[in-house]
Amino acid sequence: MPIPTELILKQMELGPMANFLYFLGDKHVREIAIVDPAWDVGYLCAEAERNNYTVTMILLTHGHPDHVNGLNEILSRYDVPAYISGHEAPFLMPEHKNIIPVEDGHKIKIGTIEIKCLLTPGHTPGCQLFLYKNVLISGDTLFINGCGRCDLPGSDPRKMYHSLYNVLIKLPDDTMIYPGHHYGPTPWATLASQKKTNPYLTCANLEEFLHERMGV
Repeated sequence: MPIPTELILKQMELGPMANFLYFLGDKHVREIAIVDPAWDVGYLCAEAERNNYTVTMILLTHGHPDHVNGLNEILSRYDVPAYISGHEAPFLMPEHKNIIPVEDGHKIKIGTIEIKCLLTPGHTPGCQLFLYKNVLISGDTLFINGCGRCDLPGSDPRKMYHSLYNVLIKLPDDTMIYPGHHYGPTPWATLASQKKTNPYLTCANLEEFLHERMGV
């Protein structure tokens, strides 16, 4: 299934950690959210201007510095709300007047595009995905042929298993996965292909996941 024709989806690789940043929005009104602003705010603003996009919000998959280190600068340029999970670890919660905490299942409108937030703790307590029809911004929950680290402060490998096997893997097979880093062989992949090739999605049970994948 192709990207919905009404959706703006622009994937950009920026920074020394191969971060993927995104424009996500409504083609008809040319309004966008910037997902995980980091590393090169000047480039992001120039790209938005070059495409005649209006930035109406910021979406944050989680609060790690490599995903939010441009947040203050971009909010100084665009006085817009920045949405992050209310379950994010307090020490990762950005401090800014524009921060709006959201719950699992919360829906956010960009023009006429309605984005659904899905809570997927594991990498951090407040990791969340952004879903529109068959397009999924997966942040650091799922990479192409990988998943986010679970050995950092606030991480939990058991919660990661739940997020992968009880939330993400239950989405339709034609869901297109757009991750938070370019750590895999391709910049995106379908969930159907990941269920075959991603070793973190092929475990028989929690014990196998913990021992064989997480080293717990």
